[in-house]
Amino acid sequence: MTSHDFLLRLTREGLVLALLVSAPPLLASWLAGLLVGIFQAATQIHEQTVAFVPRLLAVSLTLLAMGPSIGGQLLRFWEALLLAFPRVH
Repeated sequence: MTSHDFLLRLTREGLVLALLVSAPPLLASWLAGLLVGIFQAATQIHEQTVAFVPRLLAVSLTLLAMGPSIGGQLLRFWEALLLAFPRVH
């Protein structure tokens, strides 16, 4: 494998990892926003803090719950990157 192919593979894996790491908080924010939007439409309450606080709580709880898993994935990628760094020339 050439260094060019290796760098392309690392870049692809890094982008996939970024997508996997960011997906849970983004989905939690989307779901909380959808539920708050339905609630606001039903009750005619259109206050900005009503939309912001549930999203903040959903993302925070998701990051607390998924933190060890996300951290482990990032650490494994970082270790693989550091071990592979001498092969790139």
